[in-house]
Amino acid sequence: MKYQLLGSLRVIDGNTTSFVSAQKVETLLAALLVRSDHVVTADQLMTELWGERLPRRAAAGLHVYVSELRKFLSRPGRADSPIVTRSSGYVLRLRSDEIDYQSFLELTDLGRKLLREQRPEEAVDCFERGLALWRGPALGDIGDGPILRSFATWLTEVRLDCAEMHVDAQLQLGHHRELVGHLFALIAESPLRETFYRQLMIALYRSERRAEALKVYQSARGTLIDELGLEPCSALQELHRAILAADDRVLAGCSAG
Repeated sequence: MKYQLLGSLRVIDGNTTSFVSAQKVETLLAALLVRSDHVVTADQLMTELWGERLPRRAAAGLHVYVSELRKFLSRPGRADSPIVTRSSGYVLRLRSDEIDYQSFLELTDLGRKLLREQRPEEAVDCFERGLALWRGPALGDIGDGPILRSFATWLTEVRLDCAEMHVDAQLQLGHHRELVGHLFALIAESPLRETFYRQLMIALYRSERRAEALKVYQSARGTLIDELGLEPCSALQELHRAILAADDRVLAGCSAG
């Protein structure tokens, strides 16, 4: 069985795709998957389901939702449930099952290693396969409890890191012209991510679009001042000065990361 969290939560069993229709049961499954093979206490699960204002019979309600989840995950030929009761709460045992975000993390780590070893073509392949696993925001719109919120925030940050390294690897391969449109889209999605502006300036300069590269800097500076009251980071400022001076090192050796 495969669990997918990089987008709306769904469960793949062979050729069958299943979705949890009940919101509380879906939140429960997501929390147990995020902490798979580790005990999640009953108190933690109740907070995920109801927040700080628990209903009078929250413990009983949790038992009901666990029972419904066990029924949802039951499969012919599978004698025991992956949901196991412990003294303090519950644990979802993965065994041979898979979760897509773990595959994403493995591909990202491998791509990072390959990039450090100066193997950008192989790194690009890893990053592209990892990013292709994403179908939307992590966990979709499931819950807002501390477990799921912190997980989604962390995983989104890893995705942005992966996207940055993916661009770095492509710049090393000389794909600057092909990257311009992609980087504009990344900036629209994450307008405070200074690395994307820097990468776009490099891609434009290497594409003989110096004036546009300088405009990107002004756009970045305006956004950062308006949103944060901050000037661009030193790396972005240094790149801006290099482009103003038509420093060919930007073309030959300037790194995006």
